[in-house]
Amino acid sequence: MSRMSTGLAWSLLLWPVVLAAAVAAREPGAPQRPADARAAAFAAFDAFFDARLAEQGIVGASFVLLHDHQTAHAHTFGLSDLRTRAPVDAGTIFHWASITKTLTAIGIMQLRDRGLLTLDDPIVKYVPELRQVHNPFGPMDAVTLRMLMSHSGGFRNPTWPWGGDQDWHPFEPPGWAQVAAMLPYTRIEYPPGTKYSYSNPGIIFLGRVIELLTGDDYEVYIDKNILKPLEMHRAFFDAAPYHLRSHRSHSYYWKAGAPVEARFDFDTGVTVSNGGLNAPLTDMAKYMDFLVGNPARHADYDGILRRSSLEEMWKPVVAVGQSDESPGGQMGLCFFLEEHGGLPFVAHSGGQNGFISHFYVNVAGRIAYLVAFNTVAEPVGADGKGDTRRVDREVRDYVVKNLIPAVAAR
Repeated sequence: MSRMSTGLAWSLLLWPVVLAAAVAAREPGAPQRPADARAAAFAAFDAFFDARLAEQGIVGASFVLLHDHQTAHAHTFGLSDLRTRAPVDAGTIFHWASITKTLTAIGIMQLRDRGLLTLDDPIVKYVPELRQVHNPFGPMDAVTLRMLMSHSGGFRNPTWPWGGDQDWHPFEPPGWAQVAAMLPYTRIEYPPGTKYSYSNPGIIFLGRVIELLTGDDYEVYIDKNILKPLEMHRAFFDAAPYHLRSHRSHSYYWKAGAPVEARFDFDTGVTVSNGGLNAPLTDMAKYMDFLVGNPARHADYDGILRRSSLEEMWKPVVAVGQSDESPGGQMGLCFFLEEHGGLPFVAHSGGQNGFISHFYVNVAGRIAYLVAFNTVAEPVGADGKGDTRRVDREVRDYVVKNLIPAVAAR
């Protein structure tokens, strides 16, 4: 049996999938009301979403589309826990991984606006241990906060390239001491500021700056200054509060033709500023509303970060190459700036421990969407591209082509 047919067989055993026709038949030439057209577009999307995810063997997922500061459409798929067969619902909590980086960058901008730092300060001004890093291109003073925020500082991509492949290893380095110990064995990979190269350690250094300047743990600072003001009361970092643990989705990797559970309720340790956020889509929708900008909450949102400072983060700093791993476009300050279907988007994705996620925001159109999957699916086909990331791109293309025009036509 092929991997495609194996994945389909498993998915059909794991959950029922409705593949009904999306658009009801109507008289030829009869006018269709805008509300009916939107409902048909949403039904067609749901059928596409369910069919594609079932085919790929994705265990569970959730999607929400926002327009004009309201939920235009929301849809869930599959299970949050294969063992108990608990379904994904509106309250299911997903892990958002690298989307956390955007919160870290907003924290840095808050400190900039308070006069505690400048973006062109060298990182060694705040984290002097980084002087131990080997920089064949010059002094470490050349590496600035702005470069770290735009992934152009010269650091490697992986946080901890040694170990981590055993179940008994910490999920990530548990504390700053582990990161500091590896600095003498770390080098700058290219002349700082000359190109884009995604780097997890660079964001961890920014999280360290937040802690040193404020005296708060990173999680406490972000909760007090971003999550609580946005009323994201079910969002948290790392291990779940007891009252939310049952709402947290499990996650899975496909191995040898079957989904295998990843670590549950895991701790991202010192990498929390790089990828520790967990939240239901209902809370993440509040974050999207903040990014879009809501006149009804202008004072609240400006109290978090001035609109001009947020928009400064969406100005291109360095070009991003096009590949299966990179979306192309430009890199701002921890936000990707992309164009799809002729529309500009502010975006970021996340991927860790079996979770894949993405958000896209079209600020001018007051449109945003979020999607989260709890499975890293097994590649299908000779090209090896039939995985969850590919499904994520297919969802994006479908939304841009079909759903955004449907809601914008209202």
